[in-house]
Amino acid sequence: MSRFDCEGPDAPETPADLEAVIAPRAKDLGGFEVRRALPSAQRQMVGPFIFFDQMGPAEFITGAGIDVRPHPHIGLSTLTYLFKGEIIHRDSLGVTQAIRPGAANLMTAGRGVTHSERTDPQLKATGSELFGAQMWLALPKTHEEMDPAFTHLAEDELPTIAAEGLDGRVIAGEAFGAKSPLVFPWDTLCVDLALDDGAAAPIETTTEDRAVYVLSGTIAIAGDRHPAGRLLVLREGDALSLRAVDGPARVMLLGGAVMDGPRTIWWNFVSSDPDRIEQAKADWRAGRFAGVPGDDEFIPLPEN
Repeated sequence: MSRFDCEGPDAPETPADLEAVIAPRAKDLGGFEVRRALPSAQRQMVGPFIFFDQMGPAEFITGAGIDVRPHPHIGLSTLTYLFKGEIIHRDSLGVTQAIRPGAANLMTAGRGVTHSERTDPQLKATGSELFGAQMWLALPKTHEEMDPAFTHLAEDELPTIAAEGLDGRVIAGEAFGAKSPLVFPWDTLCVDLALDDGAAAPIETTTEDRAVYVLSGTIAIAGDRHPAGRLLVLREGDALSLRAVDGPARVMLLGGAVMDGPRTIWWNFVSSDPDRIEQAKADWRAGRFAGVPGDDEFIPLPEN
């Protein structure tokens, strides 16, 4: 997804047990709503996570779907994870990959990559649905100019979590006694976790930065209730647990080591060096990024 700018809601009140409660900004992208929790006024990053988008849930009528034309990235990795539906990813490395629920799709831009995200024409012909998360992970300074790369792990390649009242997958990092095979050059945690009504789960303190994004249902932390559509940033080192209340709930746990300094963000570009952003603008405007094979469309550079 490309970056969007819109007014965000007022910040919810933050309980004493949390560092911040972030209400995402929402934007309708033509019958398809995206809610962006990061970056925000309260936090630019949680660990390496510099963007967090909730995509949908959406139901597309016949002939509709997502059509994100080719666009560039530098200095980050995109991590896409779906709960429902399908997206066809194509990039300038020559990769064409269908992303389906439970799989992890990691595209590393490094010094520069171009990609598109679209609904398969066969799904458009019948109507489809989509619900998922797309996350942007800032690359450490030592890797910002690395060669672009692509990794896809299918649903059965990610370790599962199976405990009383809990079900989920470890997408990145290590949690609940399981370790993901996904490789990223910075300490990173990403977990998809579903909880039965009344079930509780510890939020481990093995990473410096930790946050909980509530996808559905309501959860309680230290007695305070939090509805769906909230990013809850935890205080470093606090041993807490979350519990599903008033029904089942689904969350994503995010985190990692505190990043090695702030980043400049402009459109789809992320860098620790503002001059590198200016170079990326000039390169996209001049057509110096590699194209996506078989897809001649593109998103023009924004005017501001």
